[in-house]
Amino acid sequence: MPEVHNWQLGRGMDYPYEAKFPSEQFVFVFNTNRCIACQTCTMACKSTWTFSKGQEYMWWNNVETKPYGGYPQHWDIKLLEMLDKAHQEAGVRPIWDPSQSDGNNKPYGVYNGLTIFEATLNRDLRDEVALGYLPSDEEWSSPNIHEDTATGLKGSPGDTSWKDGVELPVHQGWFFYMQRLCNHCSYPACLAACPRKAIYKRPGDGIVLIDQARCRGYRKCVQQCPYKKPMFRTTTRVSEKCIACYPRIEGGDPLNDGLPMETRCMSACVGKIRMQGMVRLNEDGSWANDPQNPLYYLVKVAKVALPLYPQFGTQPNGYYIPPRWVPRGYLHQMFGPGVDEALKRYAAPSRELLAVLQLFRSTQTIISKYEIIPGEKVYETTIDGKTWEMYNDTAVGFAKNGREVARLNVEEPFHVRSNKYFNSI
Repeated sequence: MPEVHNWQLGRGMDYPYEAKFPSEQFVFVFNTNRCIACQTCTMACKSTWTFSKGQEYMWWNNVETKPYGGYPQHWDIKLLEMLDKAHQEAGVRPIWDPSQSDGNNKPYGVYNGLTIFEATLNRDLRDEVALGYLPSDEEWSSPNIHEDTATGLKGSPGDTSWKDGVELPVHQGWFFYMQRLCNHCSYPACLAACPRKAIYKRPGDGIVLIDQARCRGYRKCVQQCPYKKPMFRTTTRVSEKCIACYPRIEGGDPLNDGLPMETRCMSACVGKIRMQGMVRLNEDGSWANDPQNPLYYLVKVAKVALPLYPQFGTQPNGYYIPPRWVPRGYLHQMFGPGVDEALKRYAAPSRELLAVLQLFRSTQTIISKYEIIPGEKVYETTIDGKTWEMYNDTAVGFAKNGREVARLNVEEPFHVRSNKYFNSI
């Protein structure tokens, strides 16, 4: 296999194709701390793209309750177990070395384990380019099984009968919502696995698509995508997947005067947890320096947004601000070694970070650039023994053509209803 550089792993890795990158890459950030699992995003996607016969089980966007939920069921646990077995057989310890972090090219240090591509080289899987499996029909049966199910005491999954530890700050029962869609990876396993070469990344925006005229329904993409986001349609006998609402990304929606718009799932988000847009790439696939791009700032500067299961090796372009109340060991497995610093920065956000967070889900137009107008100090407290101050700054978002599309203050305004309508709703 050729060797490509994976900056999320901080090293080169094996991949079936030579590295080739788009001029810009579709990227999104989800703030898991804000999600209320209303599934508005899920239904917005379903009603737009997968409402037809043969697509009944297709949920390109889904929100699952962790640690028990998953769509398909157990998608991550099954693959982690397969990867763990491969490590044991190869005699490799899958550990991260954060001491080798250099800030940008190796932001999380170096991953010394095997990726899903490298794991096949150490086993009798020469006909497979990546570890994977085909989910059963039962595993596709529920987009959010075990919804709102918290963990029990150690050794007693699902047990909620204990009396101690259910009040903050000693809260032992926990769960959180994981929002998922296709990550439009830089090294997609679905693309690598397709024997028909029917899957490709668009050169302008890095969106991963399936050419359904070439697809013959072998389901290798379903089998070897670690996130299980390509899905097989029985009525047409070909695979389908999230297309990142590319007509909106291209500016083809007449509602927005030709400006690029957020996807349906992003723009419908009630909890304002989502931000999506484009980042410019250098020729080697690294992110071009663009500090006024809110996505660049969240991932590369503030470093509060982390990739989902970076150890799989696909270099996903979906990033998550981890939930604050979940055990760190679980989060380290899911998001890598950057979790501790990310949560530390999110719990006591810098002045700039607090302002950028206001821009989430503030407009359907993709925000390509932001500015912050300083305001007065409105609050002061102590966090982890250090003084923390809040300023009522104004975050201003701009579209691709430079037009202002969002303006929000850090301190939200209060609207007091006149007593003339005291009993009205």
